[in-house]
Amino acid sequence: MRLGWLFLAALVLTHSGCSSSSSHDKQGKAAPAIPPHFTATNTSNPIAKYIELVGLRVRERSPGHLVVQFGVVNHSEADVGDVKMTVNLSTTAAKPGDPPIITFPAQVARLGPSELKDMTVEVPIKLRVYELPDWQFLKADFEIIEPKQ
Repeated sequence: MRLGWLFLAALVLTHSGCSSSSSHDKQGKAAPAIPPHFTATNTSNPIAKYIELVGLRVRERSPGHLVVQFGVVNHSEADVGDVKMTVNLSTTAAKPGDPPIITFPAQVARLGPSELKDMTVEVPIKLRVYELPDWQFLKADFEIIEPKQ
């Protein structure tokens, strides 16, 4: 029995030694692009620099009805209150001027200092969820409607 454990330990150590050199080689290669965080487009709004969208997920409730889930983060130490925004989803391959795939309104109630709120928005759309790109190829921008400047 001990011989079996010694053999297994030697096998694991040998394998981890081999994989460390290959992982070193992999570090030299470019890592896949990670989507940037999603920030406001209307930077003239005073709270725009403090608000961020994170954790974007899209699923289908039924044909013609997508459910978009994401988090809204307030990075400031101030209570910003209710936040209304328009969110645009597009692909990472979209060229400037291309229309977004999905546009929808979102409202966050009472966004406090350094707070993260989970949001779920149902969006009517003609596309099916399998026609949309995977999450890592989606990008979002948003415009803060309220509070105004």
